[in-house]
Amino acid sequence: MQATRIIAIRHGETAWNATARLQGHKDIPLNELGLWQAAQAAQALADEPVAQIYSSDLQRAYQTAQAVAGTTGAPLAADPGLRERSFGVHEGRTFAELEAELPDIALRWRQRDPEFTPEGGESLVMLRDRVKATVERLAARHPGELIVLTAHGGVLDTLYRLATGQDLQAPRTFALGNAAINRLLWTPQGLGLVGWADSSHLENTARDEIC
Repeated sequence: MQATRIIAIRHGETAWNATARLQGHKDIPLNELGLWQAAQAAQALADEPVAQIYSSDLQRAYQTAQAVAGTTGAPLAADPGLRERSFGVHEGRTFAELEAELPDIALRWRQRDPEFTPEGGESLVMLRDRVKATVERLAARHPGELIVLTAHGGVLDTLYRLATGQDLQAPRTFALGNAAINRLLWTPQGLGLVGWADSSHLENTARDEIC
C-alpha cells in the first residue's frame, strides 16, 4: 500500500491563545492575526497537489482549513475526531488561574500525567487513542495522495509523538506554532515524520499554548 502524505496544520491564533486560556472544545474564532496566519499558510500551500482537506469542526480550525481550500481548490470536510483535547470544567481558565486555585490538578497537568482526566474532559491517553484512530481512518482513504489536516495544539502534539515514538509523559521539545506547516507520512504500519514546524511563511508570529 502506498503511503499517504499528510500536511498537518494547527489553526491560526485566537484571542484565547493570545491570553493563554485553555480552549478545548470551546468554539473560539480566529482573531485578526489568526486570519492572517491562515491566509499565509494557504498561500504557502497553493501549489501543493492536495487531494482532500480534513478539519476539526471547531471554527478556529475550520476557518484555517477554508483558507487552504481557497488556494488549493481541494474539497473540505469537517471531522470531530480532529478536535482539541477536551479540558472539561477548566476550559476558559488560564493556567496561572489553575495553578492558583487548584495546585494539585495543575501539577498533574504540568507533569503530563497520561491518566489525568479533567472533570468532564479527556486524558492524554484518551486524546491519543482518538487522534490515532481518526488519522488512520482518514489517511487510509488516500493511498499515494496528499491530504491536509487542520486541527489544534493537542492534536499536533499527539501526531508528533505518534510519529517519533515519544512517550506521552516526555517533556515537549518541539514547537506547536499557530499555522505552522508539519509534514508526515502514513502507512498501515504507522506515522513517520518528514518535516516539522515550518513557519517561514509567518515571519515569527506563531504562538504556543499549554496542552
